[in-house]
Amino acid sequence: MTHARTERTALCDLFEQVGPDAPTLCAGWTTADLAAHLVVRERRLDALPGIGFAPLAPYTAKVQRRVRDRHTWPELIDLVRQGPPAWSPYRVPAIDALVNTFEMFIHHEDVRRARDGWEPRELPGSLQDLIWRRLRTLAPFMFRRSPVGVVLRRPDGERIGGKKADPYVVVTGEPQELLLFAFGRQAHARVGCSGDEKSVALLRSAPLGV
Repeated sequence: MTHARTERTALCDLFEQVGPDAPTLCAGWTTADLAAHLVVRERRLDALPGIGFAPLAPYTAKVQRRVRDRHTWPELIDLVRQGPPAWSPYRVPAIDALVNTFEMFIHHEDVRRARDGWEPRELPGSLQDLIWRRLRTLAPFMFRRSPVGVVLRRPDGERIGGKKADPYVVVTGEPQELLLFAFGRQAHARVGCSGDEKSVALLRSAPLGV
């Protein structure tokens, strides 16, 4: 089973455990809203552009609310669990792994870390290494709006650049934590930040991510 499928399954199992009204790290969204988002992302191509393009976001939000309200909670979970429909290119395993590994991992953590008493999971080394490799490519984009320079560092000392600028902050943590930090979950990522106090504060409150 691929990492994308493993994370999808774990997220759906957690959905079943916490119910449709549980909080998430996605501002203003319950678990029902998050599940509807995932359904829209994979099954409503007409609404897909609004996920990343602000002028079309109101239409996407309207479609998402309709999907949420027209399905029971078990139906929403089942749609997410099934994954992309047969006609979708996301059904191709290589494409699914490329586009859904991070999507499912991050949203799984959005539900986990919105609950009291959470702790980081111990991920397979293969997934940690995959995240680290992808961060090499993604980091400059994810940190483009950072007001300070950023360097990402694994506990073993290996580094990659996030943004070239002075002053800069070194963010240290396991790849999964650095990924969550880069996707705007700074307050819920277990990382250490070294740099001057003002720069660290600016980075921790910056609008990072897509």
